[in-house]
Amino acid sequence: MSRSVEHQRDTRKGLIAIAGAYGLWGLFPLYFVLTQPASALEVVAWRIIFSLVFCALILTVAGSYRSLFALVRRGSMMVRMLIAGLLIGSNWLFYVIAVTSGNTLEASLGYFINPLVAVLLGVMVLGERLRPLQWIAVVVAAVAVTTMALLYGQVPWIALGLAFSFGLYGLVKSQLGHGVSAINSLTAETLVLSPLALTVLGFIGVQSSLSFTSNGTTHAFILALSGIVTAIPLLCFAVAAANLPLSLIGIIQYATPTIQFFIALFIFGEEMSPARWIGFSLVWVAVALFLADAVMRTRVRSGNIKRAS
Repeated sequence: MSRSVEHQRDTRKGLIAIAGAYGLWGLFPLYFVLTQPASALEVVAWRIIFSLVFCALILTVAGSYRSLFALVRRGSMMVRMLIAGLLIGSNWLFYVIAVTSGNTLEASLGYFINPLVAVLLGVMVLGERLRPLQWIAVVVAAVAVTTMALLYGQVPWIALGLAFSFGLYGLVKSQLGHGVSAINSLTAETLVLSPLALTVLGFIGVQSSLSFTSNGTTHAFILALSGIVTAIPLLCFAVAAANLPLSLIGIIQYATPTIQFFIALFIFGEEMSPARWIGFSLVWVAVALFLADAVMRTRVRSGNIKRAS
């Protein structure tokens, strides 16, 4: 097989995988709204437990426990996994609260501004330097959030919680390098969180009753699906990351909050007040600037590569 044909095949596989990952993440509100009347804490606790179970099944079928055991034996790495787990668990909690409380629009806003938060964290923590368009995009996003807080009467805490928890999660994961596979990472993160999840479920069971056991078989099945719902798009993303340029993945990522925005607006019927329209419009301007910078950066790199060859 020629190199060009193999490259086309890998690119096609990557595009299918990234469409699956971002498409499924975009459709998450339709799943999590079905988890009611379970509380957000119970949903996240079951999500941790069933994600761990599903990951264990995958590792068993693949026969790849050896790399996981090697990861678990590294104490410093597991500390990082605990931090990453707490951050992604917080992100899951913010998200479930948003969807089940009728604030899917705010969840969408959080994921629109997340890439901007990520580059800002890169500056604050890693000492990275932003290019002019990136700085303008970050400032416009900050103006958008401030405008919504002033006009809407409250700070969009859920959106900011989602953006910063996922941004910090990405920062921690970037420090792990490329030696940890997606399945091992998710397994380790849910493994270190499982005692906390079991404690939460025990507390809920003692205080009242678990929704999982008191609302019928269908409801229990919906909660049990959370493991598959969590793992599948993550594995799709891992395939895409291995076969597509990161610049392309970064540009396509806005498909997820866009899908969530339309679900909130046209399926859930959430209200878009004038304040929200103004805030979202400013955020979209920031996103457009951010994407314009990414496209120009990609073209510059491509031109440098051609000249070098």
